[in-house]
Amino acid sequence: MIRAIGKTCMRAMLAALLADCSGWQSALDAHGPSAVSLKQLIIVIVVVCSLVWMLVMTTMIVALLRRREVRPATPSPHRMTVAVTGAVVATVLIIGTFTVISFLATHALGVAGQDDLTIRVRGLQWWWGFEYIGPNPSDRFETANEIHIPVGRNVRLKLEGLDVIHSFWVPSLAGKQDLVPGRSNELTIRADNPGVYRGQCAEFCGMQHAHMALLVIAQSQDDFDRWSNAQRQAARQPAEEELAAGLQTFLAKPCAGCHTIRGTAATGKTGPDLTHVGSRRTIAAGLFETTRGSLAAWIADPQTIKPGNNMPMVPLTPDELRTVSAYLASLK
Repeated sequence: MIRAIGKTCMRAMLAALLADCSGWQSALDAHGPSAVSLKQLIIVIVVVCSLVWMLVMTTMIVALLRRREVRPATPSPHRMTVAVTGAVVATVLIIGTFTVISFLATHALGVAGQDDLTIRVRGLQWWWGFEYIGPNPSDRFETANEIHIPVGRNVRLKLEGLDVIHSFWVPSLAGKQDLVPGRSNELTIRADNPGVYRGQCAEFCGMQHAHMALLVIAQSQDDFDRWSNAQRQAARQPAEEELAAGLQTFLAKPCAGCHTIRGTAATGKTGPDLTHVGSRRTIAAGLFETTRGSLAAWIADPQTIKPGNNMPMVPLTPDELRTVSAYLASLK
């Protein structure tokens, strides 16, 4: 069991390294209106700054290579005044233009409508909590580190930081927005194409800041409705002996005091909601693919895998670890 857990840890860390180096998340790979506006802003600023740089370098090179006269001529005060005035005017125009187009490009980040899908986003060290808010209490449910949204529909994110400042950033869909303790910010995102978009905390928030990722899964409205209806359901009661033993171990240990599994006596609010954890693509905020082996590795020694996180090591026998990991993997 220990050897299998060690191999799982190595595979997970290698996968995280490859994901960070693969260019999976990029502001230039835009798939939403806000991201497209920001991409165009980036291109405009880079082009204008490049032209200014080339103009300055060309002027300097020409001045250095120009043949010096025997008696250097005294520059005309009028010509110097015209040159300096022209440079100042050009600088003011460029900076003013950048200010206007930056405002127009970022204005859409907070634009929201009455019929938008609303999700409360909580940033914690070091994971993301998501609560889907509907008009009726029965429409609400929670998940973690992974959100699903319908394609072509605005999604209003209500951002809350519960411990330190975090920053929500899915570069392919929108710009970044901070989550500040004691203050509520909003961000509107929309995906024009189905797909999986990786996000990241963009504000240094502690030693595991680099391992605070999230996934936004954009899907058709029908697929989203099926997913959300399934997420609203309580966890199914285990029928197999091994899974039932895993549930009893989960409830008997401190796990139930930190995590919620709807439909059971586990109602903790400190850690992520685990009602349908087996259906998520990753656990530990993108550090592991969700498999029974990775769940066992995480439960067995969370501090080695993600040092400094708030999940304590819970002493379990090999049989208890086997049944708990099997039970959590079954929660789909």
